[in-house]
Amino acid sequence: MNRSRSTEDDAAEVRKLLRQQAAIAEFGSFALRQVDLLTVLGEAARVCADGLSVPFCKVCQYRPSENDLLVVAGQGWKAGVVGHVVSRADESTPQGRAYVTGMPSVCRDLRLDGQFDLPPFYASHGIISTIDVVIRGSDQPYGVLEIDNDRQHDYDQHDINFLTGFANVLAEAVVTSERTKVLHATIDQMKLLVEEKDEILAQKRVMAEELQHRVRNNLQLVYGMLSSQLRETRDIDEQQGIKAIARRVSTLAQVYDHLLGADMARNADFGGYLESLCVSLAEFQGMPDGTVTLSCRSEPVVVDLDVVTALGIVVTELITNSYDHAFPDGRGSIVAWLSRSGESAQVATMVISDNGVGFRVKPDSKRHGLGLVRRLIEQVRGTVSLEATNGTVWTIVFPAPSGAPTPSGA
Repeated sequence: MNRSRSTEDDAAEVRKLLRQQAAIAEFGSFALRQVDLLTVLGEAARVCADGLSVPFCKVCQYRPSENDLLVVAGQGWKAGVVGHVVSRADESTPQGRAYVTGMPSVCRDLRLDGQFDLPPFYASHGIISTIDVVIRGSDQPYGVLEIDNDRQHDYDQHDINFLTGFANVLAEAVVTSERTKVLHATIDQMKLLVEEKDEILAQKRVMAEELQHRVRNNLQLVYGMLSSQLRETRDIDEQQGIKAIARRVSTLAQVYDHLLGADMARNADFGGYLESLCVSLAEFQGMPDGTVTLSCRSEPVVVDLDVVTALGIVVTELITNSYDHAFPDGRGSIVAWLSRSGESAQVATMVISDNGVGFRVKPDSKRHGLGLVRRLIEQVRGTVSLEATNGTVWTIVFPAPSGAPTPSGA
């Protein structure tokens, strides 16, 4: 009879342990899927109470500033306990003793244990026996997991192990929650920084656009004044000087036009700009049809805007000098072409040629701006060569790293 009862007790104990282990495993899976810590703590209190067949369970969080333990989740308690009731985090309470010592605190009958100064809610709920185990944290213990019973019960080591296992799972959930909070805070901070950056770039963009419009308008105003002065000037040398200045101003104005049309890019397609510049230069010279022709062939070559500006002035100087000095009989052709020097090359080649009388340097030469041409090409780290056997051929090679235009706010 006794042997049969012992066998039944052993079988019941095994079933209890299996049920508890399954509860821990299932809860661990739940905790990994849940991001809200309070939800995890509340479910832990429910499962622990069920696993140990007790009516009450609670999770207490340590508060360093108050040095106490606040009930943050629970099962079976009356209203006003969870989120409100605190216990001292010292050995005067069951929770405090577990927290301070780091060891499980087992009280089989609080009525016979006079060492504790219990909060009033124990008596109002008729609590007689408790088990408290500490919940570890990353730097310091998070708090305490406690089961409470309104009946006297002799808890064994299996019960303590079950509760300790649950507390360990909770500790992982707490650490994960803390890391998630830090991650979310970091992400939120990054979002704020990105928004602040975008706002600053937007303001900068508006200011830059206003400045570009203002500069372009001023250049057009200066160009108009030069044109007016040119009409009123009769001296040939003075006219040539005014024309040279007017050409440079017009070229700069076109650079700003090209910039404003390219969505305020730091880089620009010099090939497209060269084609539009040649059209403008032909119109500026005002040659009658069938006399001096200007043609342009180019492929896309993306370079920094400063390079566009410098080479635009170079093109203006060379083409207008050909117009002015290469064709004594008023007939001929000028060709401008631009291409990359091979698929993998990081340079581009531009050629400005005419079939005129050829370039000659004479003491009384009226060619303007050719010293400026060389200085500008050196400024963009390019090279220039001149061939003047049959007509004039200027060959300019300059760096042109492969890549797409870069927005000004990048």
